[in-house]
Amino acid sequence: MGQVLYADELVRITEDFICFERYYFPFGSKCVELSAVTHVDVVKPSLSAGKWRIHGSGDFRTWFPFDAHRASRDRIFILHLRNKWRRIGFTATDSDAVRKILLNKDLLVEEK
Repeated sequence: MGQVLYADELVRITEDFICFERYYFPFGSKCVELSAVTHVDVVKPSLSAGKWRIHGSGDFRTWFPFDAHRASRDRIFILHLRNKWRRIGFTATDSDAVRKILLNKDLLVEEK
């Protein structure tokens, strides 16, 4: 999978993949090739952005892997996939590090 650029209990990013460690409940990860990602939005946590969504989907479009502490995170990332209607909303323990990696890979759309 390549060199690990970032890893915590929620997400792991390598040169070629982003893996969501608690995608399936109660356990189970999902990895997505970065080449399949069109862009990643960074949003401030709010009710409509999924701040209180611990796991699953509230709008049937954005899936959130499990994170019991999402409400206390400073950013929510929304990953958009090529040719897919569905999105993945995720958080990270160190959102600054994830933001920098996604920015370096030209995938990041800055905070709205």
